[in-house]
Amino acid sequence: MSSSDRLLFNRQTSVHQALGGGLFADVILWRHTNVTMGIFIITLASWMMFERSDYTFLSYVSNVLLLLLLILFLWAKSAQILNRPTPPIPYLQLSEETTNEAAALIREQINTVLSVSHDIALGKDPKMFAKVASYLFIISTIGSLTDFRTLCYTSVFVVLIVPVSYERYEEHVDSVLVKGNLKLKELYIRFDEECVKKVRKWILETNKLS
Repeated sequence: MSSSDRLLFNRQTSVHQALGGGLFADVILWRHTNVTMGIFIITLASWMMFERSDYTFLSYVSNVLLLLLLILFLWAKSAQILNRPTPPIPYLQLSEETTNEAAALIREQINTVLSVSHDIALGKDPKMFAKVASYLFIISTIGSLTDFRTLCYTSVFVVLIVPVSYERYEEHVDSVLVKGNLKLKELYIRFDEECVKKVRKWILETNKLS
């Protein structure tokens, strides 16, 4: 295989470009070490706090917001009495254009999911059925092993560790994954020929007899 054939998903871009470039990719790939390390430490500290204490995420957020509102309220009242500047809070408001764009994006994604679900339910896309079934099985397995909160923290650690590790050992990982992908395609072709086609043939024969 050539070097381009070994690239994962036949991509022709770097890992940084595949992640969208910009600040997000820089943080994920540890280009801004201080920012990434801060996210890593905060995530680890919050996980330890929630696991070791009786706090839940909802109670913690509620207490933080309550404390913030109390500070701002007392600050504003004391500023009025002492003729001091009020808290520098910007006026935030969603524009109609932003709301319409978000609604259009959500509608497009929902329609895509519904269209794919329709094709899977009617047996029009066996490959997509296999992918969705595999993902659901993996999610179900992971969900039985851990809770949602731990899963969120683990996901953050994975996002901060896997991409930068992959970028460092890109050629070796791509070679192994591409070979594995070829093996899976061979297994799917055999499964399709030995099982799926026989089931389709049996269904057609049953329909003809009925």
